[in-house]
Amino acid sequence: MTPQLALRVAVLGFVALAVFAVLFLRLWALQVLAGSKYRHEASDNRVRTISVDAPRGWIIDRNGHPLVDNVLGTSLEIWPADLPKGRKARATELNALSMVTSIPVKQIVAHIKLYANDPLTPVVLRRGIHSNQYDYLKEHQQQFPGVEMPESYLRNYPYQSLLAQILGYVGPISRGELKGAEKAGYQPQDVMGQAGIEQSYDRYLKGTDGSDFLTVNSLGEPTSQIQAKVVPQQGNTLRLTIDVRLQRAAERALQSEIVAARTAGETYADGGAIVALDPRNGAVLAMASNPTYQPSVYVGRDPDKLAPLQNPKVAAEQNYPGLNRAIDGFYPPGSVWKPVTALAAMEEGVLTPTESLQCTPSFSFFQQTFTNWDPYVDQPMELGQALAQSCDTYFYRVGASFYDMNASRGPTLQLWASRFGFGEPTGIDVGPENPGLVPTPDWLKKAYPAPKYPLIDRVWKPGYSVQLAIGQGDLEVTPIQMARFYAMIANGGQLVTPHIAEDVESSTGDPQQRQVLRVLATQQTTPSGVDPTYLAAVQQGLWLGTHSIYGTSYGVFGQFPVPIAGKTGTAEKDVTLPGYPHAVKLSQSWWCGYGPYNDPTIVVCAVIENGGHGGTAAAPAALQVFESYFKRHGVTTSHLTD
Repeated sequence: MTPQLALRVAVLGFVALAVFAVLFLRLWALQVLAGSKYRHEASDNRVRTISVDAPRGWIIDRNGHPLVDNVLGTSLEIWPADLPKGRKARATELNALSMVTSIPVKQIVAHIKLYANDPLTPVVLRRGIHSNQYDYLKEHQQQFPGVEMPESYLRNYPYQSLLAQILGYVGPISRGELKGAEKAGYQPQDVMGQAGIEQSYDRYLKGTDGSDFLTVNSLGEPTSQIQAKVVPQQGNTLRLTIDVRLQRAAERALQSEIVAARTAGETYADGGAIVALDPRNGAVLAMASNPTYQPSVYVGRDPDKLAPLQNPKVAAEQNYPGLNRAIDGFYPPGSVWKPVTALAAMEEGVLTPTESLQCTPSFSFFQQTFTNWDPYVDQPMELGQALAQSCDTYFYRVGASFYDMNASRGPTLQLWASRFGFGEPTGIDVGPENPGLVPTPDWLKKAYPAPKYPLIDRVWKPGYSVQLAIGQGDLEVTPIQMARFYAMIANGGQLVTPHIAEDVESSTGDPQQRQVLRVLATQQTTPSGVDPTYLAAVQQGLWLGTHSIYGTSYGVFGQFPVPIAGKTGTAEKDVTLPGYPHAVKLSQSWWCGYGPYNDPTIVVCAVIENGGHGGTAAAPAALQVFESYFKRHGVTTSHLTD
């Protein structure tokens, strides 16, 4: 053997030795160093993790009464990995499942696609299936491989339709919602608050899901008992400022006065709202909206029962039961607006509290005539009497003075209205909230832009200021805005921020044992800047409105044992009625006020849609709320009303 050949053999032997050494080390690393890791991963291929629903937190009223809690129900789930592999067999099963559950096949497929990258995670199709659906699927289990029906927690409403629009509902999380919520721990199979308190405070109410696991064979069949891995944690309890007893009284008052208005000839009375507010801190004590609905329909998700809430045509036919009229309904306020005009006028030097203006059957301004609601009054009045008797022509004169000021000082009445919170959301912690509308010359130009509209439509006319002074024209307000304004009158000039949630508490299972985790009711009041002398003059006018023989709501509150102050309002609104080619003007019935007069603890604002005069529909509805709050009864007598 030559030296060159010997060298080549040596190099080749060294390379072979090195290769075998590397292989040996790699095998040693896989079997010894990483053996446990791969054994765990192999085991995981045989282990299925099952998500265990956490019950959502309770929602309770201010006194600890459960408004929303949980009950056990049955969910419908699909394990994509266990569905038939053939396209035809899979389609057959999904079509059969759709027939049984009334869930469209497209919806089932869309849910499965959410889990395209995770075939071992169950797809929740519905929480809360009916017992007959459960029985059928259980009896025909062999026909539905991959379909499971585990227990889950469903929302329960002990007071049925009470507080429906405030409480809201939960529903399956959408793809868009999931994108923004994954960092907060949400999973595709989760539910999320979709409206009301459930939506606003979902982060507190949502619990932390647990997990179980079991082993399966290559066919997906269980080979062990289910074992707990992570225990689910219930969501926190949310305490509201609502008094359920007062809420019930408000909802009954709305319903009874709508019926009474129809009986009295107001054929189209068909809805309304009541807000009861603590003027000291803005806590909402009751918030009623009519018509209403049962939140439980979102649990079973019956298409027929959901139609009035989700189908625009059916919703319109039933007057939008899902709409929270207290915060999202907007109306012309009519005469309940007159205190706004009075305060603005005194602040701007247009009026003094003791100045007399003539209350006449009519008032003419720029060749246009405006009439008083009571054509038989013709006498001078000071502010207190004008508010009590709700003299339109008195305030027409004030509105004319504002128009004369506009050229040099701008829309001063509107600026004061904005300072009082009109034309913008109140900031209440539940939505959606309508900001309303305070019309101004600038708004008019934007609403009727050139060249689409002629110049005459874009100019602020004298009649607009006159109508605005009595709460008519294009002005739109919400009941919560009016309640906030009257709270400002009642508390001496401080604007409160309305709120419904009081605090977050740990879920102890006993609402009476409070373990507060976070206080939510920390809103500060804002000074309105109103002169106390002017405020006192308006307060006196509201007192006379309920206690003077000529007051427009004396017949309702004059004999009530607790001193109440307030104002009626009858506002004309164009309403489209079935069978009518054009809109018809119907009267929106208003009453707003507070009590006790010398130390107010509650403000009530009521509106009855198409209900007629404020003193005959809204005022009696408000009285029922005061009766429940003070646990005293009044005596209603007939009287002239505005």
